[in-house]
Amino acid sequence: FIMIPIMANIQTNWDVIIIGGGAAGFFAAIRCAEGNPNQRILILEKASQPLGKVLISGGRRCNVTHACFEPAKLITYYPRGGNELRGAFSRFQPKDTVEWFEERGVRIKTESDGRMFPVTDDSNTIANTLKFSAKQAGVRVELGASVLSVEKSVKGGFRLEVQREAQKVFVQTKKLMFATGGDRKSQSLIQALGHTIAPQVPSLFTFNIKDKRINDLAGVAVEDVTVKMDGLTARGPLLITHWGMSGPAVLRLSAWGARILFDKNYASLLTVNWLGDYKLDATPEGLQRNKDWHENARKKVSAHSAFSQIPTR
Repeated sequence: FIMIPIMANIQTNWDVIIIGGGAAGFFAAIRCAEGNPNQRILILEKASQPLGKVLISGGRRCNVTHACFEPAKLITYYPRGGNELRGAFSRFQPKDTVEWFEERGVRIKTESDGRMFPVTDDSNTIANTLKFSAKQAGVRVELGASVLSVEKSVKGGFRLEVQREAQKVFVQTKKLMFATGGDRKSQSLIQALGHTIAPQVPSLFTFNIKDKRINDLAGVAVEDVTVKMDGLTARGPLLITHWGMSGPAVLRLSAWGARILFDKNYASLLTVNWLGDYKLDATPEGLQRNKDWHENARKKVSAHSAFSQIPTR
């Protein structure tokens, strides 16, 4: 990609400036540039290298997308914002993402849990493709550039104060895009433009549980449990840890209940069904229905097939 010393060279007028040099910022810049090659497009990234999170994502393999190609189903994987996402996914969804990368020579594979990775299992494959595509499209990138302030310009568009090392400069742009994730500094800049920001709360976290019944069970994992809390239900693998419980089932429950748990100061009652969706009143009936139960009266209940997934501990 192309580096421009905007601090020294007063080329300060742009058609589009994108704040944030991550995956979203690069992809947006590429789409803008390819849609209108005459536009002058600049990415401002405060870090010393772009696409940092892409490089470490998915254990440095880069979890590109998920193998769900129906927008109506795809939005159910998101705890909030489903209605807003439906329109976006109807225009561009995981299938389009896969095709976009494959058109640029990057083959994508699907793993058993639906996650999709480059066949190289190397996040550099994705990062290099984004950087090369940006260069080909004529996108300019300025690294180590922090945006200090943003205001609507009297000339139309936006006026940005940008700092790189000890130098500051004002730049003008017709269009402005924030692609900075949950960065708090960027949120304050957005609010200064008149927008409102919903307060952030923690999400996707493990549960700290002080209960003597699980004190000696750290390391026990069960593949299919159902967890319930505050009217919410999640199902999947669960791991007992030294501090409580973790695993996909717990993480999913924490994501869907993020605001509820925050409002309750993270004090709530968790119910765990270690048998997945097995119903409590059906358990004795299931045991008695076993034709050999009376002949195996001395066998442990844990030997019954319904309980086979639960570790002995």
